[in-house]
Amino acid sequence: MEPARLNVFVYSTLKRGERNHERFCRGVLAVREATVRGRLYELPYGVPALVVPEKDVLAMGTTDYSADAKTQNRAQSEPQESSLGPTVHGELFAFDDPEERLPALDGLEGFNPGEDSRYERVLISATLSQAGETVPTWAYVIETPSGVHLPGGIWLAP
Repeated sequence: MEPARLNVFVYSTLKRGERNHERFCRGVLAVREATVRGRLYELPYGVPALVVPEKDVLAMGTTDYSADAKTQNRAQSEPQESSLGPTVHGELFAFDDPEERLPALDGLEGFNPGEDSRYERVLISATLSQAGETVPTWAYVIETPSGVHLPGGIWLAP
């Protein structure tokens, strides 16, 4: 049986060349440029946060990491809608180890399913920059806008 494929959209310190990439993204199977619908904000402590439209959330992350990967893979076979609106630019990473990868990423992002967390892990649609294909991906988001809006949807490390 082939391992579950896991997509994660990153837009800040996990991107290639950024401070958390090497530690948390070893073993990445593929990296593709992508965008998601939403708005990006620079938080007061120097990192960004993504806010996505509530209607774009396909699923909420849980501590059942294998089930989360299966949820994403089921959504893969369903047609994804591409909607107009502001976009955030980042990278879509593909992994094959959700049972190890998601707990590490959740810890980095301060996501504790079922608790009040700094970020939430949600399943949303990402559009691949080269192919224009829309795929489901996990992303870390905040619920309400906070900090300074980055109108271009791109975060540049300080």
